[in-house]
Amino acid sequence: MSDGIEEVARRLVVGHKSDGRCVYDEAAKAELVAACARPGASVSRLARECDINANQLSRWLREHSQRQQQRAAAASRAQREAFVAVPIETAVRVTTAGDSQAAERIAPMPSTGPMALQARLPNGVVVELRECALARVSEVIEALGRVRCSASTKP
Repeated sequence: MSDGIEEVARRLVVGHKSDGRCVYDEAAKAELVAACARPGASVSRLARECDINANQLSRWLREHSQRQQQRAAAASRAQREAFVAVPIETAVRVTTAGDSQAAERIAPMPSTGPMALQARLPNGVVVELRECALARVSEVIEALGRVRCSASTKP
């Protein structure tokens, strides 16, 4: 038995419940799960060395994997659902060169004309607007930001 696993095995069981089941140290469980992830590691051998059932260790590995998947899904969902603010300037600075010095003034921004918007929601719905005024596009973006959309309804 390696020194690292021997130390984990010593710290693993911290007590017993009234029905005889063991209470395990979370840090030691995490170290044992990490040891199982190493190349060439045998779950049954590590379970034997720590004096626990291999099925128990397999359950801890499944739970660890599920927690990692849930964290990754939550991070991905947060990334997909975030709208990015796009500043739209209504005026531009114009520099004109005169005889003696350059002058700067604020001029209204030229009309942008019709715009297009395509939004793909996490549940697979696609919202597409064509030839829409800037004000309407802005309203649609604000409305989409308020919509609760579950990715679980995706076909």
